[in-house]
Amino acid sequence: MTTAHMEHTAHEHAHGPNCGHTAVEHGDHVDYAHDGHLHREHDGHYDECEPSGHVEHAGHDHVHGPDCGHEAVQHGDHVDYLHDGHRHAAHNGHYDDH
Repeated sequence: MTTAHMEHTAHEHAHGPNCGHTAVEHGDHVDYAHDGHLHREHDGHYDECEPSGHVEHAGHDHVHGPDCGHEAVQHGDHVDYLHDGHRHAAHNGHYDDH
């Protein structure tokens, strides 16, 4: 899965372990959930850390919801669930990796 490089402009908040936003391990970096977006520090600025395509998480037999035990993170118009180092989002009867 590749990630689009979309700079989040006018971002004056510095993310870090004590910034108050949910930290999400994402491959070789950490994203921070902030205002319905996932931000990643990159070369002195923040990017919107979004997948560049549709990536289905195959073989996912766990159903996510308010009582599933996984942390929920608001992501735009939907909720991602943090599960096994991935962000899962319900999509047309399956889950996508975000």
